[in-house]
Amino acid sequence: MPVARPEPQEPRVIAHVDMDCFYVQVEQRRNPELRGQPTAVVQYNDWKGGGLIAVSYEARKFGVKRSMRGDEAKMVCPSINLVQVPVARDKADLNVYRSAGSEVVAILSTKGKCERASIDEVYLDLTDAAKEMLLESPPELLELIFEEATKSNILGLPSDVSNREDSVRAWLCRADADYQDKLLSCGAIIVAQLRVKVLEETQFTCSAGIAHNKMLAKLVSGMHKPAQQTVVPSSAVQDFLVSLPIKKMKQLGGKLGSSLQDDLGVNTVGDLLSFTEDKLQEYYGVNTGTWLWKIARGISGEEVEDRLLPKSHGCGKTFPGPKALKNNASVKTWLDRLCEELSERIQSDLNQNKRIAQTLTLYARACKKNKSDSIKKFPSKSCPLRYGTVKIQEDAMKLFESGLHDFLGSQNTKWSITSLSVSASKIFDIPIGTSSILRYIKGPNSTVSPANLNCSSLPEDPSLGNKLYIAPNHEEHCEPSLSEKEDCGNNSNLAKQCQIKEEKKVSKKLTEVKGTCSILKFLSQSPVLSEKRKFDSLICSHPGPESSSEPNKAEEHKAAQYVDRNKFNTAGSNSASSSTWMFNVEDIDPAVVEELPPEIQREIHGWIRPPKQSSSKTRGSTISSYFQPAKSGQGLMEKELRSSKGGRPHNSG
Repeated sequence: MPVARPEPQEPRVIAHVDMDCFYVQVEQRRNPELRGQPTAVVQYNDWKGGGLIAVSYEARKFGVKRSMRGDEAKMVCPSINLVQVPVARDKADLNVYRSAGSEVVAILSTKGKCERASIDEVYLDLTDAAKEMLLESPPELLELIFEEATKSNILGLPSDVSNREDSVRAWLCRADADYQDKLLSCGAIIVAQLRVKVLEETQFTCSAGIAHNKMLAKLVSGMHKPAQQTVVPSSAVQDFLVSLPIKKMKQLGGKLGSSLQDDLGVNTVGDLLSFTEDKLQEYYGVNTGTWLWKIARGISGEEVEDRLLPKSHGCGKTFPGPKALKNNASVKTWLDRLCEELSERIQSDLNQNKRIAQTLTLYARACKKNKSDSIKKFPSKSCPLRYGTVKIQEDAMKLFESGLHDFLGSQNTKWSITSLSVSASKIFDIPIGTSSILRYIKGPNSTVSPANLNCSSLPEDPSLGNKLYIAPNHEEHCEPSLSEKEDCGNNSNLAKQCQIKEEKKVSKKLTEVKGTCSILKFLSQSPVLSEKRKFDSLICSHPGPESSSEPNKAEEHKAAQYVDRNKFNTAGSNSASSSTWMFNVEDIDPAVVEELPPEIQREIHGWIRPPKQSSSKTRGSTISSYFQPAKSGQGLMEKELRSSKGGRPHNSG
């Protein structure tokens, strides 16, 4: 249900730009011989000549309507040119129209916040541009007003006067106008300039509505078509809305509008004005009741979203009459085609715009042979979206089977599908610095190549360079105590011996399991990487069950004390140009991991889901462990300290 949003305190200038029979214009640009001729664009379908999706104004004069089929349009207008939409995978391919729409958006977005609402319509927030114009060159001080702006339709001004352009010019240049109307005047001039620029650069005409909110701008953008614009001053809002059919209002064309007509007898917006806010809240709840009360008075706080790209991607197909799908095999055939197109589009969005979709949704229209339960609709079904054509196809079919089960219930009856579509939604920009793990697998022995990837690499973060730093979240970094640091400085030879011994132990552990390899094998090597890996294996590793004895713990901890940190730090600082890189295990895509060799999967799963650790703490991991009574450990510690400090016993008490 609609919810009322707070209205901004400052007046705004909002425009809704709507392309004129856009699909026809695109075809006329592709084939200039169609200009000035009755033309219609027909969607791919051989049933009765296909469905019309756009009709030129020349064809409309003959009575051709968009609701007609191609054969019917030819009967009304024998000279009409029917242009078929491009076809791919046995269905309409709208990419040529999407690309043309992007050309228009690129021009319109130069003047303010731009929200692409569909292929052929855009919302603009021109408030800042209008304020700047009003401050620097207000219309009342201009010697000449942009000619296209003087052709605007101003609600409330007489439209039947002989010198209408002079009347519009006078309204735009009023010195005594209030601040809101002055902003609208600037907005009207800016929109006129944009429309002319669109025509010059793309050969497309468009119409526009200019008002103080999105709702009013949308309502008036189509009032004077083609290639015109309409302005709604605040003083003309009530007269404009009072006779407007309630079904013309946004979000009132469905059940809510029907409820207003049936339950309250509301047929026009003017009828809605007779109800108090409390009464509307009583019928439709607090939020929707307040929203209805406000829109009846032309109040809307909906913001223009700064979005040049679509909020979702969808692919669909209708199956009218005898073309209805009546078994799972035919449904799967079409779902595979739709999912293939959807996969291409979301992959292109990922590559070009660095955006990723998160939700896959299936929609269908269906009917049963037994129409006793015909009111029940086929439920839409959603699931997390997995990239890759095959995965999307598999998930879409599972969603269909789930929806069909809910649709049929316990009935065992025949069914048919008349419409089928899939969509990818919840699209977000990829966070800077994240990347697929596969982009790092480029060693000489790797079997992974870019050609085998279903999903291309994610964007790199330039701030990270090419540094490698694998940091499993479950690891603990154990720092030596102060006394140990002192011992470390006096026993450099022992440190080197411990380091060599520990490296041999780590190497032995890595080769215990024959026939397996670590994922690090596939990564590019460098001296810094080698040193870093040794450093991590000594400092950060937890002892496993086989190494939980006290002597081993003490040996590993002492080795950690004497690691030559300066060697690693120096190497790291002197090799900024080496092929090292950084990576966070939280960014690993589980779906990508499943495609890796089993032994590498196990290693990565160990990073993501660390094994359960024993409750006993590693000796030396906390300061309290140095004060625990351990006879053998106490004697060993005293012996070492006597040798390093002149033989004086150390009293831990």
